[in-house]
Amino acid sequence: MKNWLRSTVFATMVALTPLAASAQQPQKGGTMTVTFKDDVSTLDPAVGYDWQNWSMIKSLFSRLVDYKPGTAELVPSLAESFEVAPDGLTYTFKLRPNAKFTNGRTITAADVKYSIERAVDPKTQGPGAGFFGAIKGHEDMQAGKASELPGVVAVDDRTVRFELSRPDATFLHVMAINFASVVPKEEVEKAAGDFGKKPVGSGTFKLADWTIGQRLVFERNPDYFDKGLPYLDKFVIEVGQEPLVALLRLQRGEVDVAGDGIPPAKFLELKNDPAYKDQIIQGDQLNTGYVTLNTRIKPLDDVRVRQALNMAVNKERIVRIINNRAVPANQILPPLMPGYDKEYKGYAYDVAKAKALLAEAGLKDGFSTVLYATNTDPQPRIAQAIQQDLSAIGVKAEIKSLAQANVIAAGGTEGEAPMIWSGGMAWIADFPDPSNFYGPILGCAGATQGGWNWAWYCNKDIDARATAADAMSDPAKAGERAKVWGQIFTDIMKNDAPWIPVFNEQRVVVRSKRMGGDASIYIDPTRVLNYDALWIKQ
Repeated sequence: MKNWLRSTVFATMVALTPLAASAQQPQKGGTMTVTFKDDVSTLDPAVGYDWQNWSMIKSLFSRLVDYKPGTAELVPSLAESFEVAPDGLTYTFKLRPNAKFTNGRTITAADVKYSIERAVDPKTQGPGAGFFGAIKGHEDMQAGKASELPGVVAVDDRTVRFELSRPDATFLHVMAINFASVVPKEEVEKAAGDFGKKPVGSGTFKLADWTIGQRLVFERNPDYFDKGLPYLDKFVIEVGQEPLVALLRLQRGEVDVAGDGIPPAKFLELKNDPAYKDQIIQGDQLNTGYVTLNTRIKPLDDVRVRQALNMAVNKERIVRIINNRAVPANQILPPLMPGYDKEYKGYAYDVAKAKALLAEAGLKDGFSTVLYATNTDPQPRIAQAIQQDLSAIGVKAEIKSLAQANVIAAGGTEGEAPMIWSGGMAWIADFPDPSNFYGPILGCAGATQGGWNWAWYCNKDIDARATAADAMSDPAKAGERAKVWGQIFTDIMKNDAPWIPVFNEQRVVVRSKRMGGDASIYIDPTRVLNYDALWIKQ
């Protein structure tokens, strides 16, 4: 791999609870069972964008480049090699000759071009279109003025060239995210709008069965181009499992990973039990849990109101609800992310000042609103704590506690939710770069139907600054670029406050005794669970 590439990838420092050293090497075979309370809504890589389906999609599909398991190190994947022009405006990828879709067809450069254009096409209503903004023709396609991207060229069957309108320091990361997954056009068309339930990819696994509301079964792809992966023969996702029930089943040996984690009520009991020392994995992650404030809905369209709500939330108390498995957040970026502003302290908890700001906005008696949250513990209890905090300044927040898919729809599809507590869907970086905390969740491109900018925040001046920051592609200026991004996020919170950052949560995974592997593949910087790298002790 080019030294140039390594130098542009920010190192992700993840502090992990030490595990007992394993003398075993990864072993092949076996079936792993994972539980979740909610079913997933789609496995379409151009559409799916929640923490639960993200890892499944990663394993169903392949991308030109990907990450070395357990790290943020980019490596070739579908592409066996690539070249980057000195000006950073042209990327040329050479495809592997042995890469096939699970329908048996060889993957070509035309498939890459189709897949990227499908992700950008507004008809797809995918939340990832903005990631590809540097590709020539992106604006015209997003505006419906063009049906293809001239910046994606199938040179021949095995060569695809990307031409950018501006340098983009994150472009190789973008080629590794799910939205850049390569899909077969004929299968998308055959599915007739239901590709998310009938996915066909070229990843380590293929979908063998999906019984809605019960289970998803993924089987090893025997034609995967890397014959060393995966280790598992099969993994099963059982849905409809309450976290407490799932934990009890794991303790009985019926489940291998409780996908929703350890319920807060049981956390200290298990954490302090020596018998679970090697089964509990805990570590920091690039995560921020926040409340979105819909800037299009009155009275949240008034920045004074949004600032007042920031001052009303007692974050220390909320952290205690989850057994202190987080630190209070004072800004958008998590502390581990390059660009985190150590000098910025955010909005202090100050009920009196919050009331004064509401009065200044003509709302001395408060107002009524709705706070959406997912219905898996502890999210309803966190929403109730926020509700109590807001009531102290006269804001009456009705809680709508729904399944995750319904909350996502209220935020991004209908755009009707005034406020959303993101817990259970809190932002975990797609890749370790500060820009990822802007484009999809705060940038203008994400403020669209199907997007994840649930604050519907769009500041054209900030967008221009973000574009300029991403054009700083010189590796020697990586530190300077991180500072530029840090100032962008600080200015967003100081001047516009479209969020209430609440906490930066640690990830905790509990696994069965038969599961092997070190902490990095259970708390992966780019996946929630790395199904490709998990294995069972035989």
